[in-house]
Amino acid sequence: MIELKHIEKSFGDRVILNDINAVMEAGKCNLIIGASGSGKTVLTKCMVDLFQPDKGEIIYDGKNITTMETDERKLLRQQIGMLFQGSALFDSMTVEQNVMFPLDMFSKMTLAQRRKRVDEVLEKVNLTGANKKFPSEISGGMKKRVGIARAIVLNPKYLFCDEPNSGLDPQTSLLIDKLIQEITLEYKITTIVVTHDMNSVMEIGDHIVYMHQGQKQWEGSNKEIIFSKNELLNKFIFASEFLQDAKQMRMMEAEGKQF
Repeated sequence: MIELKHIEKSFGDRVILNDINAVMEAGKCNLIIGASGSGKTVLTKCMVDLFQPDKGEIIYDGKNITTMETDERKLLRQQIGMLFQGSALFDSMTVEQNVMFPLDMFSKMTLAQRRKRVDEVLEKVNLTGANKKFPSEISGGMKKRVGIARAIVLNPKYLFCDEPNSGLDPQTSLLIDKLIQEITLEYKITTIVVTHDMNSVMEIGDHIVYMHQGQKQWEGSNKEIIFSKNELLNKFIFASEFLQDAKQMRMMEAEGKQF
């Protein structure tokens, strides 16, 4: 679990985060949503310690990362897995070498043990046998799965996913969502997904934080979002007439009305 308490962050005179309070729950897919410029990327960078908040506390399972000593902070970072928006694979490395990279950096495993672990996570993401392929030889969806394999190879307690469906077709996006959800549940990871994808919101949004202009405007689950009366949230989620109609029909159905 990650707790955010009164987080504030500014760059010069520009306020990016204004008194953010939220909880990212363990064993659940926690989604951070909002329009471009709403502050979600800066909030995520504060959470993984790339930015230091001006005020507030970021508490990982009872420990405040903003006041940790350097050695303790390094140990925490090893418990964080990261899936980058563009997968961020090393083009000159094979799939196996890309996934093994965190093990090379942080583990004391033998080469045989590292290869075995790589095989385990590649099997988990349905890429058995892809070890010797290079990123240029695989599809965008496969690259995302390699990125997920690399992110979980060290058995992290926390998994951050930055726009995991960016650039993917709807069917592949759904597969990536299901994979992230499956890994989260199986390993009881605290997963944080930054996304604009409304399919992801409705499919895997166990816990959702909606941000607008640097403030948290709404917090709840994908089941609650349909019935939200927050005007800003509704304009963001149900932007098209089709989605507005779908929301209206769903609400009428829940109330037992005909449509």
